[in-house]
Amino acid sequence: ALAGGIDIAAHWMTDLKEGVCLIGFWFNHEHCCWTSNETTFQERDRCPQWKSWAELIAGASEGPFAYVVNYLMYLFWALLFSFLAVTLVRAFAPYACGSGIPEIKTILSGFIIRGYLGKWTLIIKTITLVLAVSSGLSLGKEGPLVHVACCCANILCHLFTKYRKNEAKRREVLSAAAAVGVSVAFGAPIGGVLFSLEEVSYYFPLKTLWRSFFAALVAAFTLRSINPFGNSRLVLFYVEFHAPWHLVELAPFILLGIFGGLWGALFIKANIAWCRTRKTTRLGHYPIIEVLVVTAVTALMAFPNSYTRMSGAELISELFNDCSLLDSSQLCGYKQPSNTSETGVDNSLADRPAGEGLYTALWQLALALIFKMLITVITFGMKVPSGLFIPSMAVGAIAGRLLGVGMEQLAYYNHDWLIFRGWCSPGADCITPGLYAMVGAAACLGGVTRMTVSLVVIMFELTGGLEYIVPLMAATMTSKWVADALGREGIYEAHIRLNGYPFLEPKEEFEHSSLAVDVMRPRRGDPALAVLTQDGMTVGEVETIVESTHYSGFPVVVSLESQRLVGFVLRRDLLISIDNARKRQDGIVSASKVVFTEHTPAQPPEAPPPLRLRGIMDLSPFTVTDHTAMDITVDIFRKLGLRQCLVTHNGRLLGIITKKDILKHMAQIANRDPDSILFN
Repeated sequence: ALAGGIDIAAHWMTDLKEGVCLIGFWFNHEHCCWTSNETTFQERDRCPQWKSWAELIAGASEGPFAYVVNYLMYLFWALLFSFLAVTLVRAFAPYACGSGIPEIKTILSGFIIRGYLGKWTLIIKTITLVLAVSSGLSLGKEGPLVHVACCCANILCHLFTKYRKNEAKRREVLSAAAAVGVSVAFGAPIGGVLFSLEEVSYYFPLKTLWRSFFAALVAAFTLRSINPFGNSRLVLFYVEFHAPWHLVELAPFILLGIFGGLWGALFIKANIAWCRTRKTTRLGHYPIIEVLVVTAVTALMAFPNSYTRMSGAELISELFNDCSLLDSSQLCGYKQPSNTSETGVDNSLADRPAGEGLYTALWQLALALIFKMLITVITFGMKVPSGLFIPSMAVGAIAGRLLGVGMEQLAYYNHDWLIFRGWCSPGADCITPGLYAMVGAAACLGGVTRMTVSLVVIMFELTGGLEYIVPLMAATMTSKWVADALGREGIYEAHIRLNGYPFLEPKEEFEHSSLAVDVMRPRRGDPALAVLTQDGMTVGEVETIVESTHYSGFPVVVSLESQRLVGFVLRRDLLISIDNARKRQDGIVSASKVVFTEHTPAQPPEAPPPLRLRGIMDLSPFTVTDHTAMDITVDIFRKLGLRQCLVTHNGRLLGIITKKDILKHMAQIANRDPDSILFN
């Protein structure tokens, strides 16, 4: 339901930048002209009910003055929307910025970011997502929709005791929520489930698989009944191609894959460098000014070119579109053949020579490509909700469409060449430029995010093109290989590392032959581990230990001499229990004994009553021995989402390994500075 609302609102506000509907300001451009009888086929978006700002303010629809008025109004609305978005994020929910997928990956790996999935984040992210998308910035709504879905899931989990009490169960629900987010963003339920499995989730048991599938189904069904685009489709860019592809075309498809991989790797490097600059210099102190400047630059440069002026989703749908006989789009500005009776099978046209309109369109697309490639680098990571799927797909779709038209003209003028002979006779419809756009979009998205299976499934669910699975697979795999050769990590892993979240990458092998004893704390020469004994300490001593350290938990041992491990106690539980006991239980003073055993040991008669805390102790803390190989330990951490693990030797406590120790150890192996990698 939220996704449908976001779609409708964003569509309306995007059109608001260009004009307003007189019969009801809540209609967007398309709906406004639906009921009108004055629309013509050539100008299907012109109708007396829809007035551009120039017609309302200046009274003229053409001419230089009208152009300037429209330009200024476009700029004004874009700045207003982005200003509202960034101030709402600053004031109410700082966590609502960015894409949200890196943080959700981190949360699913067992790290807790308080408030990241709360109700304020949900409300603000939903509102500011509409504003950010409508402001014409180069960003999509897909990543943030995953975050919105996870916020909904987290809030719903609080209503059920089973999920409120159990972190592991809640993470399974969040995995399903990630699937739902992609399902509504692309209208691709199966693609969503695979996306959650491949890209977001750390631990994905089989029962989560079919539950995610069911959740994604319900989400897609609800969105379909809201029907946000009014065309009974779940996405703006649904296409149906009919022309088969030929084996020769695999060469340009693989070229597109190489382009996607190169662009993906360069984009990640450039974007991370820019975000690092934002973090380390004065730029990070002025998020509002930064967003306004980027919006102003985007709007000023986007307005003159009709392909950058429209929203990303509209651009993609225009590029995926196959030219039929009845098409007034500039991209279909071919020269009409002299005898129009020569149409091919079922309204698909024979390849035709390019006309004036197409050359203009190709020039504008080439400029739009350069503009999109540069502006997305500085847009992604600003303090507004920003997804990455739509901009990267737009870059790929433009490149693909340009290549597709080139191939089409090549085939038209040289159909006697060896590669075209036999399947591309004159008057046949051999090459579909829209298909190249689709393959290019998949290649670029794959290069940036390094998805493989889920990406192909999302693309063919999106476009309904089942026979194009092989071209999509070829392009996606090529782009992944090329991008991996230039840099190992996708954009989300790169952002996780930039922000220093404690995240163990599940896709990488740990290939070093160290043992647990090499990684654990305390090291030789460090002070001993802060521990509690099971029955020898007073309340005052426990409080002193808790206050003098900042650890989040303490091992409990039999006695300081034997160091045999009994259990593990969380700092939070200790503080709450002691606090409650002082308020509610008679006679608890600083001299009272703290007891973790089942039976209270004998006390001298005049001693104050003991404080029994066995209930808050974890009796089965995770332990490994000091000789456990580190790759097994890392695997335990990954599979179980642990945050710490105790190290013992013959039952005696030696030390502790936390997730951060493992990350520091990995950084040392890779010759990076171990202290620079963590989030404070």
